Amino acid sequence: MSDETVRVWLVAREYEHEDMVTLVYATPDGQRAVFQQRSTRMLFDSTVTAGLDVEPDRLEAVDPEDRERYATEAERMAERHDPDDEV
Repeated sequence: MSDETVRVWLVAREYEHEDMVTLVYATPDGQRAVFQQRSTRMLFDSTVTAGLDVEPDRLEAVDPEDRERYATEAERMAERHDPDDEV
């Protein structure tokens, strides 16, 4: 992680429909997140890691209803995994 990036942790896999999955990586406080859409086929061909380092301008505000859940899951992931662990 550099001074110009923010560490985020995988907090959710949201299945939009049978062909698309949204991976949600959130900041430890659950306030901001980056959302990555992938096809289910792409998930089999790529690695999903526990954490990412992203540029701050890629982060979006999280819905207040999801913040506590995302913060709890980010904390759990950070305690149990290194950022580049495959999950």
